[in-house]
Amino acid sequence: MPMKTALLAGATGLIGSQLLPLLLASERYTKVIVVGRKAVPVIHPKLVQVVTELDKLEAVRLKLIADDVYCCLGTTMAQAGSKEAFFKVDFLYVVQLAAVSAGNFASQLLVVSSMGADAESRVYYSRVKGEMEAAVRQTPFRAIHIFRPLLLLGERAKPRLGERIGAGVLGLLAPLMRGPLLKYRAVPGAAVAAAMLRAAEDDGGGIRIHESDELAGT
Repeated sequence: MPMKTALLAGATGLIGSQLLPLLLASERYTKVIVVGRKAVPVIHPKLVQVVTELDKLEAVRLKLIADDVYCCLGTTMAQAGSKEAFFKVDFLYVVQLAAVSAGNFASQLLVVSSMGADAESRVYYSRVKGEMEAAVRQTPFRAIHIFRPLLLLGERAKPRLGERIGAGVLGLLAPLMRGPLLKYRAVPGAAVAAAMLRAAEDDGGGIRIHESDELAGT
């Protein structure tokens, strides 16, 4: 049985909250470290919580030693309140987590991005996601998995109105989404979480992009 450790950032979000119980239940891991500004309300013999501001990861580096690093950090422009705040969460924190973890010789990075991520995009959200992907690709992990869901389904601690409206529209259009349109289906957060664990268990190397239609189970 492998004696591996998982590190999870973003455990209170839609995907992270679905991923945490999967990691704790997995026979792959004997320890699951959760890092974030607040502790999660979970008690489990495998669980270790590191409470810190995410711009101070270097100070707790030795508490973040892991084999597989799961990054589910992300916000929206509306929630962040400014471009600068959005950039801090969706780029700086993600890239800093990758850098610290790679410095600790972690083997795999599994990170949530977004469909349409493109460092050359005119859309600020997509451009930041693309810049984040480009940055983490430069880190020396044995394997990097990038997950690009379109629109996420599931209950959030802080509901996002845009996602609720988008999910409703896509739900009405779902019967019409066939062939090339399948990639535009909304994706349950639980499906992304399950896909992340499966990817880690594959233990392959290199960089792999997991597009939204794959995550939706097509």
